[in-house]
Amino acid sequence: MINKLVIFGVGLIGGSFALALREAGVVREIVGVGRSAGNLEEALRLGVIDRVAPDAISAVQDADLVMLAMPVGQMAAVMASISPHLSPHTVVTDAGSTKCDVVVLAHQYLPGHLAHFVPAHPIAGAEKSGAAAASAILYQNRNVVITPMPEISPEAVRTVRTLWEACGATVREMTPQAHDEVFAAVSHLPHLLAFALVEDIATRSNSEELFSYAASGFRDFTRIAGSSPEMWRDICLANRAALLKELDVYQAQLDRLRALLEQADGTALEQVFNHASQARNAWASQKTD
Repeated sequence: MINKLVIFGVGLIGGSFALALREAGVVREIVGVGRSAGNLEEALRLGVIDRVAPDAISAVQDADLVMLAMPVGQMAAVMASISPHLSPHTVVTDAGSTKCDVVVLAHQYLPGHLAHFVPAHPIAGAEKSGAAAASAILYQNRNVVITPMPEISPEAVRTVRTLWEACGATVREMTPQAHDEVFAAVSHLPHLLAFALVEDIATRSNSEELFSYAASGFRDFTRIAGSSPEMWRDICLANRAALLKELDVYQAQLDRLRALLEQADGTALEQVFNHASQARNAWASQKTD
C-alpha cells in the first residue's frame, strides 16, 4: 500500500498511472504537481489526484513514491529541486521515453538517492495529452520497461514492478542503452517520420487542397503527428545519437525503393512490399491491444 503518491506531470501517462493504482486500491493519497494550474484543476475535478501541492518541496515530503511523468527536458530541474527534500524511504521513478539521459541526470542530481531511483518507460500512449486524457485501463496488457542501475536497491525495483503490475502491465528489464536503441527504431523514428510528412504537406502552396483529399491511409500513418511537440522535441534530442543511426538506415531503404522506381522494377518492388506486409501482419497478429 502506497500512503502518498506524488505525480509530477499529471497528463496522459502520469494521470493514467494514478487512476490505475487508485482503481487497484493500492494508494491512499495522490498529490499532483505541474506547470499548468488549469490542468491540475482538471485533474482534481476528475478525481485523478486528491490535492494539488503548492510546490515541489512540500509535495515530496514523506512521499512513498514519486513519479516523474513530465517531458524529459524538465527532468533535470525537477530532480534538482526535490533531491534535498526526499525522505530516505521514498522511491523515485520516471516514465520517460529515453533512458540513458535520465540515468545520467539521476547520477548528477540524485547522487544520494540512487538506490531508490528506478528508471522506467511505460510503452503506452496516444496523441492526446493532459489530465482529461488519463485512463485507468491505459496500461492493461502493455509493456513497461525497467532499466535498473547497479546502485538500485532490489526492494525499490520490486516496489515499482509491483505497482506497474497492479496497473495491468507486463514488466520487462533491459539496459538503458539497449532500451534507447530499440525505441529509436520502433517509436522515435516513426514519430519523426509522421511529423515530417505532415510538415511537408502543410508547407506546400496547395496544402489545403492536398489535405482535403487525404483519407484513411494518411490519417493512420500520421496519427502520431498529433502528439505533444514539446515532448517529442525532448525525446528526439535526448536520443539523437541512436535516432540519427536509424535515420541513416531508413534513408538507405528509401534510396533502395527510389532506385527500383527509377528502374521500373515492379517485380523487386512487389518482393519488398510482400516481405514488409508479411512481417507487419505477423507482428499485428501477436498484439492484443
